Amino acid sequence: MARFTSYLQTNNRSFNPIIFLFGPTGVGKTELLLNLFKDRFSVVNADSIQVYRHLDIGSAKASKQIQEKIPHYLIDIFDPWEQFSVGDFVAYADEACRQIHAQGKIPVLSGGTAYYFKHFLYGLSEAPASDETIRAKISGQMEEKGGAWGYGKLCSIDPAYAHKIHPSDLYRISRALEVYETSGRALSSYALPSSYRNNLDPLIIGLTREKQELKTRINERVQQMFEEGLVEEVRTILEMGGNADWPGLQGIGYREFFQAMESGEASLAMIADQIARNSRLYAKRQMTFFKSFAEVQWMHPQDQTAIAELVSAYLARQSMTC
Repeated sequence: MARFTSYLQTNNRSFNPIIFLFGPTGVGKTELLLNLFKDRFSVVNADSIQVYRHLDIGSAKASKQIQEKIPHYLIDIFDPWEQFSVGDFVAYADEACRQIHAQGKIPVLSGGTAYYFKHFLYGLSEAPASDETIRAKISGQMEEKGGAWGYGKLCSIDPAYAHKIHPSDLYRISRALEVYETSGRALSSYALPSSYRNNLDPLIIGLTREKQELKTRINERVQQMFEEGLVEEVRTILEMGGNADWPGLQGIGYREFFQAMESGEASLAMIADQIARNSRLYAKRQMTFFKSFAEVQWMHPQDQTAIAELVSAYLARQSMTC
């Protein structure tokens, strides 16, 4: 698939207005979008699994009915065996925002992949570009020695970065090892720029709930996924040739099935419990990352009047400065 040229990197005009809406898995982003952002807005998906075709239920992708009510960009744009990088996200999100503004609407970047938001704001780090020879070498080592070996090595050379990713995220493990092999430096040592690129001035809304409330919602959502046909969705993907090495299948809601098949012992109930557990742990990591953002307006999803007032004030300020 062709890559877009980054609009923000080729046009001095910044994207104003633009709204960020993020929060942990299960917090209630979709409900809020439907209630407050149906008119004048379009959604730019910022979830690393929802970009993939065929991965609908396990990724909690917005249904076709929801997408008819509020347009969504960056959903179903890659096949699950293709790699979709953060650089791809920034380029595609730039183009989506350009199109939305051209329609006289306002883009809302919404999702839970924190580093997508971070890099959209600040741009990409100055880590060295990929080296095909070194990448092939590391790929061979990973195939021979296993993903656990790769993650263990990453923990020894770059524990800060290893802590941020899942031990089964083979792509990011390989990329971090490649950077170290190429430069002798940890990937985490390459800092992002210190200021927003192209004078971006977004409204940043973070959604949050009490710990027990979020836990209950996550457990209920996992149960709903199974009721909606998650097992059948995974079976269809397997019939397509899906395997644990596909980038799209390394997300929570899919990788647990492959881990169960590898162990040969887990029941569907055990898989569901593991998905719920991994989702709760992921939500905790998401909040840790999101709290590192500056200028976030933290809100409970049910505080819709306050959120609406926040958006209205922001749009009024933007109209005065345009």
